[in-house]
Amino acid sequence: MANQHEKTEATPGTMDLTEHRKTFAGFLRMTQWVIILSLVVLIFLALTNA
Repeated sequence: MANQHEKTEATPGTMDLTEHRKTFAGFLRMTQWVIILSLVVLIFLALTNA
């Protein structure tokens, strides 16, 4: 059985960041849409005197 707590050596600057960048871009895109949707809902509520 492999030791799950075995540490691996990480050399700075050698890690592939492609997946991390895609995930962060998706997070920013989702955040942008949530902010826009929230503003639209608030404007709608203000216009309808809700």
